[in-house]
Amino acid sequence: MQFLIILTISLTGERLFAYNHFMVNIANNKKIQVRVKLISDFYRKSGRMPSFSEIGQLFRLKSKNSVFKIVNKLEKTGLLKRDHKGRLIPLSMKQHTKVLGTIEAGFPSPAEEELIDTISLDDLLIQNKDATFLLKVTGDSLKDAGILPGDMVIVDKSLNPVNGDIVIAQVDGEWTMKIFKKRGNSIILMPANPKYKPIQPKNELKVAGVVASVIRKYK
Repeated sequence: MQFLIILTISLTGERLFAYNHFMVNIANNKKIQVRVKLISDFYRKSGRMPSFSEIGQLFRLKSKNSVFKIVNKLEKTGLLKRDHKGRLIPLSMKQHTKVLGTIEAGFPSPAEEELIDTISLDDLLIQNKDATFLLKVTGDSLKDAGILPGDMVIVDKSLNPVNGDIVIAQVDGEWTMKIFKKRGNSIILMPANPKYKPIQPKNELKVAGVVASVIRKYK
């Protein structure tokens, strides 16, 4: 024979206050989790953080003050922050990807799935967030350097170019992406495709940044 025992506890005074406080925290955490997921989904799909007005739409809030209060709360919890222009930057909201081991790109070898680490792609690819921007590649002048049309390049404008770097530069008023070569006092921008000729600035050269990474999506 089985017995069902019901234990009843009377919550009074400090116990009742502690219980209520605990339940409020659970409710608040659930709200935060839902809101963080909405912002994370937007960030993942759009490749950027939502604006304050877009956050209001995501949370179905009409009051700007309510949006600012929520953003301040998320900022205090360390989930996001604002840059010097007030734009939102994700922090602990960033998703980490599992690192399951290594793979032999030459001859086949036995492979065994093993979780060895987790990484954030932002942390892996971006060194200086405030000085980094993305560009989509058009043209094939760097195909022999492994950069193809449709690729995305991550550009760091805080880096000083050295020989062999791929740079984004404005040459005599026109923008291009080429390989930086310095010969004496002269700078030449080299293609990586025999169809194109090297570019030597006639009047002005401005280097906007150095390509730090290349992203290619296959599917």
